[in-house]
Amino acid sequence: MFETIKNKSGLSKGTESGGSINLIGAGTIIEGEVKANGDLRVDGTIIGSVSSKSKVVVGSTGQVHGDIVCQNADISGAVKGKTTVAEMLFLKATAKVNGDILTGKLVVEVGASFTGNCNMGPMIKDLKNADKQPEIQLKEKTA
Repeated sequence: MFETIKNKSGLSKGTESGGSINLIGAGTIIEGEVKANGDLRVDGTIIGSVSSKSKVVVGSTGQVHGDIVCQNADISGAVKGKTTVAEMLFLKATAKVNGDILTGKLVVEVGASFTGNCNMGPMIKDLKNADKQPEIQLKEKTA
């Protein structure tokens, strides 16, 4: 029903991700929150959180100083922060991850560096509703 084709950058192209590929090029620095409905490739630097309803690729020159939340991820660069991946996280040989990992499946190539805790399993399956924060009601105590 849906067709997924991988292109040269390792990102999928098809109707399920809206066909959009977002690229943050080498030498580019973004401060703040980055949200994408489609695939996201980071070859520059992001200082802040990253969320995608699809795939996040951090290239060998890419850096993310903040949390990542996505469906799938390939990391070749540096990540400092919590990484939450619903399906598969792939740490390439040049990856340097400093922070906790929560993922369905994990693949680590020889040479990859990881410092932190890792939890794997079917804990999170659907990040499509990740934008929706649960409402918290505070009860005021009186003396």
